[in-house]
Amino acid sequence: MAIRVLVVEDSGFFRRRIMAMLDSDIRIEVVGEASNGLEAVAQAERLGPDVITMDIEMPIMDGITAVRKIMASCPTSILMFSMLTTEGARATLDALDAGAVDFMPKRFAEVTSNPDELSRQLCDRVAALGKNGNPAVRQISRPAAAEKPAPKIAAAPARTPVRKGRHSYQLIAIAASTGGPAALPRVLSTLPATLPVPLLIVQHMPANFTPAFAQRLDQQCAIRVKHAEDGDALLPGTALLAPGGKQMTVERRGHLGVVRIQDGDPGLNYKPSADIMFSSVAKLYGGNVMSVILTGMGADGREGARLLKQGGATVWAQDKESSVIYGMPGAVAKANLVDEILDLASIGPGLAQVFH
Repeated sequence: MAIRVLVVEDSGFFRRRIMAMLDSDIRIEVVGEASNGLEAVAQAERLGPDVITMDIEMPIMDGITAVRKIMASCPTSILMFSMLTTEGARATLDALDAGAVDFMPKRFAEVTSNPDELSRQLCDRVAALGKNGNPAVRQISRPAAAEKPAPKIAAAPARTPVRKGRHSYQLIAIAASTGGPAALPRVLSTLPATLPVPLLIVQHMPANFTPAFAQRLDQQCAIRVKHAEDGDALLPGTALLAPGGKQMTVERRGHLGVVRIQDGDPGLNYKPSADIMFSSVAKLYGGNVMSVILTGMGADGREGARLLKQGGATVWAQDKESSVIYGMPGAVAKANLVDEILDLASIGPGLAQVFH
């Protein structure tokens, strides 16, 4: 059965192009269109689509308000189109907070200069979102209100590793893609400011978006969340978010671990890449790593997780039911590389228990 899509866009030109791209894919059926948020809410309730593509800036009712109303009345997988600006990044994060599960950059130039690649990306995203259906949307898109974060404390550079059984954990490494901007706050907001180890996070996201995302996570969490810069020290209770468009690795500098932020191989599919981050962490920390693979499209993280497991590290993966896309966690699970498969609501408390 084809994935039923509602297209919401105030630009008639862009709306027609999106519809034509989606209609060209046999997996997808465009069942309706809307030119503003008010129409989108009415069409969503009337048509019950599997996926909605949604613009942010529209007359009468903006896309963020429309997302909130749709998620309250008829939860649906919503893909936002976002401008690649600082304001566009903040608005997109607002839309993800409201319940949208994914976004794509809105590049008008690509409609004419590279339509085939844009069409492939759009159709693959929509097909992946539609394949999972609404249960994951209901679980991930409306997180429970977190308590006010505890005041952040200054981290000391040296602490005794946390010992759990045969492990002496020195680091948490987390990877996510589609659905990650909603999943990561659920996980990180449960961790205490006194967390005795540092965290590294790879979230597939454009370069314009990661600074705003790090800032938002920092506001939502008791731990400190920082947009990683080259040479940043790995400190207890501090999470470093890999910059979009760059690769993040780790190295030893004196008695401290530090991150290296570099361009990396231009031929790589993902920037940042979970495989590259995990591989670097495995080389430096061996089995003393707790790694977590969250919701995401593709298989980034699988080969890095393989190296982590070979070194004796622990690998957790999010389960299929709570994932927006079960690509990344499913890939490591299928490869028999996971120690635990957990629903999203259990991952944060599980980490807090390990490191209490």
